[in-house]
Amino acid sequence: MFHLPRYPPCAPSPCTALKCCAGGYKYMWPELVGQSGEKAKMTIERENPNVGVALLRAGDMRLKDFCCNRVFVYLHSDGTVIRVPKIG
Repeated sequence: MFHLPRYPPCAPSPCTALKCCAGGYKYMWPELVGQSGEKAKMTIERENPNVGVALLRAGDMRLKDFCCNRVFVYLHSDGTVIRVPKIG
């Protein structure tokens, strides 16, 4: 069964590009692929305090809106990051 995870609401922003959204902070984390989801969440929130992180597992649904204040982290069934986390 699918469920919608809890994650931060989308904050209004005129930006539609990752770099614009970042506001001088980091906006992509390729080095986190293969790391644990919890470690990734802590790293992302430390390196960009303007975002909230939602951890998503197989079967989780998400909204398709683009938000500067959210990062979706996609996890394998073992809890490791399988895609590059980025703002959006």
